[in-house]
Amino acid sequence: MKIKKAPPGADTSLGDELVASLTEGMAILRGEVEPARFHPAPAAVNVRAIRRRLGLTQAGFAWRFGFGLATVRDWEQGRYQPDQAARSYLLVIEREPEVVARALEAAAA
Repeated sequence: MKIKKAPPGADTSLGDELVASLTEGMAILRGEVEPARFHPAPAAVNVRAIRRRLGLTQAGFAWRFGFGLATVRDWEQGRYQPDQAARSYLLVIEREPEVVARALEAAAA
């Protein structure tokens, strides 16, 4: 297989970053190096407690932070548990609710 060379003056930084990232990922998978950073999501999150601390109804919490109302109800009633991404997001909401709200408002503007 012949690899084409980039034309003179072409920006290859993205390609270089992708190759470096994949190389690092493979080394991590082979156990040759440790991941640079890993922040696991909490194992469990008490959605009701977070919502109540913020003084919000289920509908208000869902609307303010972009969740479905049924999803919030299911989490609080124990029918379902938030997935890893949702648990991480809920942790940020718990610790910095105003920052999250500002970021979401700015993104909607």
